[in-house]
Amino acid sequence: MAKDRIRILFVCHGNICRSTMAQCVMQHMVDSRGIGGRFTIDSVATTNEEIGMPIYPPAREKLKAEGVPIVPHRARRIQAGEQAGWDYIICMDEENIRHLRRILGPENMGKVRKLLSYVGESGDVADPWYTGNFDATYNDVVRGCEALLASVC
Repeated sequence: MAKDRIRILFVCHGNICRSTMAQCVMQHMVDSRGIGGRFTIDSVATTNEEIGMPIYPPAREKLKAEGVPIVPHRARRIQAGEQAGWDYIICMDEENIRHLRRILGPENMGKVRKLLSYVGESGDVADPWYTGNFDATYNDVVRGCEALLASVC
């Protein structure tokens, strides 16, 4: 990874819905502003359940419907020590933070925040795998990404 870039890693449970939606949305935002070259954006899971899988079809369809390009993607799990390569590690919910504390170690949580904290909210981005509500998830992801981008630029 280039050291001169702003490096953002989005995290969720399986890396096929929320974190990948956030990755696509943020990449689209920076590319649309002509600043994509200043960023490295990726996404990961905290579990092994979906490793190797592409973005979940309903998430893909929601992004397409909103005109957001889909980045090439296969789900992967975050690795211990990986936090050193990222400036921002952005989780979708409190469970992701608990998993990261176990994977990365409590001493390595300084870069970790929940996405909605950037809009001044303490809540979680609901997992559409369980809720089925990809519209609400997308809206939260967009709000969070806009606020995150404003805070880093």
